[in-house]
Amino acid sequence: MTPEKRAEYWRANLRLLVVLLTIWFVVSYGFGIILVEPLNAISLGGYKLGFWFAQQGSIYTFVVLIFVYAANMNRLDKKFDVGEE
Repeated sequence: MTPEKRAEYWRANLRLLVVLLTIWFVVSYGFGIILVEPLNAISLGGYKLGFWFAQQGSIYTFVVLIFVYAANMNRLDKKFDVGEE
């Protein structure tokens, strides 16, 4: 792989990481801490939504983001011909 392709691959990887970590931050910190009061006006399964995001939502979001990251990295690896196959 040429140095230019390697740099482009790394930029794409970092861009993906920044997007996914931003989503996780917004869900865990934003919904679970900052917006907890407005979200507590909504109920989900008998629990206040702000409480649910603080306790469960951020964990579920993190697990989903792991699978999204893996799928996107596989696609990125194939695009740059650095797959594991």
